[in-house]
Amino acid sequence: MKRNRRDWMLGMGLIMGLFVLTSQVTLGQEQLLSVRLGYKPTDRLLIVNCDDVGMCNSANLAAIEGMEKGSITSGTIMTPCPWFGAIADYAKNHPERDFGVHLTHTAEWRFYRWGPVAPKEEVKGLCDPNGFLWSSVEEVYAHAKPEEALTEGRAQIKKALAAGIPVTHIDSHMGTMQYSADYVKAYIQLAMEFNLPLRMPSQSTMEKFKQPNIRAELARQGVVFTDYFVYEEMQDYKEVKPFWTKVIQNLKPGVTEIFIHASRMSDELKAITGTAEKRSQEAACFTSDPDIKQLLKDQGIILIGYRPLMELQHRLRKQ
Repeated sequence: MKRNRRDWMLGMGLIMGLFVLTSQVTLGQEQLLSVRLGYKPTDRLLIVNCDDVGMCNSANLAAIEGMEKGSITSGTIMTPCPWFGAIADYAKNHPERDFGVHLTHTAEWRFYRWGPVAPKEEVKGLCDPNGFLWSSVEEVYAHAKPEEALTEGRAQIKKALAAGIPVTHIDSHMGTMQYSADYVKAYIQLAMEFNLPLRMPSQSTMEKFKQPNIRAELARQGVVFTDYFVYEEMQDYKEVKPFWTKVIQNLKPGVTEIFIHASRMSDELKAITGTAEKRSQEAACFTSDPDIKQLLKDQGIILIGYRPLMELQHRLRKQ
């Protein structure tokens, strides 16, 4: 999520005039999601989602370790990437783990690239002259069509399901599906088509950007999402441990999602990205750091993944 927040909110706002759903059932999300999941109104629940799983071996190792030994509760997998097969094998053999699809329409690293999952002739606009996905969101919007992004997103989810991954939710790598109204339309269409929860900004964020009704409208269609999503706060993100310590201390009653890019430090990671140090610190923070573990315990934070949200959505959409 690297683009301007206002662009994102404007895109989300325009969706109400563009996206028409067939269901007329009012399902709503008036209560805190935590209450709807069976918790007390005062309970504070936290989803720690690891983005970019499958991007490289270092990302896979950190996500697995964080889930098995730490506080990472879910991860979203980049299905076009070279290390998808390894994490797919793990997810298939550990169905208790919570994995979603990190819808990937860009390949941002200079020397480490990947192409689409869908046949290239079906998504020509998503491919650069070398056959890789474009490096930036701006290039995607300049060359591709939302229909191609929809086709690619559908192919990625189907690839994950075909590999035996019990997919629990979706979000968007670099926010490609969230900054343009037509791309948001495709994003929501995928959530509805596969009956999966999706990442959404907090109500306070939507109100700040004068789009207060979007979450309620989507909830009426049976789409489930967290009460809060730590996003605006990321503009002050400098030092890893102090930042996340403050976030945890200030969690509100309800369900909050935070996203990290945990990776194990390695020559591989350093060769791919200039953010290797930050990614490795995030891994340590939510895997082995005793202070963070104690803080979560002292604050009474309840850790959950996206699976309870998916199960609730399935129940709602059967009504």
